[in-house]
Amino acid sequence: MTENIAAGAPASEIPPPVDGYVGDPAVRAKWDDLYADRHQLWSGRPNGALVAEAAGLAPGRVLDVGCGEGADAVWLARGGWDVTALEVSGVALERAAGHARDAGVDVRWVHATLTEAELPPGTFDLVSAQYPALLRTPEGSAERALLSAVAVGGVLLLVHHAGMETRQADDGFDPADYVFPKTVAALLDDDWVVETDEQRPRVSPEGGAGAHHTDDLILRARRLR
Repeated sequence: MTENIAAGAPASEIPPPVDGYVGDPAVRAKWDDLYADRHQLWSGRPNGALVAEAAGLAPGRVLDVGCGEGADAVWLARGGWDVTALEVSGVALERAAGHARDAGVDVRWVHATLTEAELPPGTFDLVSAQYPALLRTPEGSAERALLSAVAVGGVLLLVHHAGMETRQADDGFDPADYVFPKTVAALLDDDWVVETDEQRPRVSPEGGAGAHHTDDLILRARRLR
């Protein structure tokens, strides 16, 4: 899979994974365990911030980063988008693919971490990352991978739970380990225009993990060149 992508194949020609996961096995195992612990982890409905922000965009090529069980990917495909959905958990991807089949839509699945997927740069008219658990590195690999994927004229939409970045570190979570909208915004230069950078009340789907969060941090930026 990664050899074809690295060669610069258009998104429409990226084949599905044929030889499994690309990335850190420990990351996959962590998320597989999380998903396997429940029959359904999320609500099964698209994220409200994505629905609101994508409403005025013309459908094109979209990358759904951390697609989970596929609700956003299916919603985008139903809206006419050409969807590539990336996820580290094989358990989640199996569920997502099943939901897409049930909905009668086509989605291109990529089983990899964002930094290992080797997606062709400048390909996507929309890169959507809804509450992603992207690990920070000294060189900003995840942040730069998000920005690199956006086509000229395209939009990066990064949404996170407000308050997570200031939460006290504990045994299972340290906010310093993760990418948040402000860390991506800090990398934007004159090639980008910020269209939205704000905190707003969350439009939350009923049920599913994360339903207790009340506010979103939303970064929407358009690539000019």
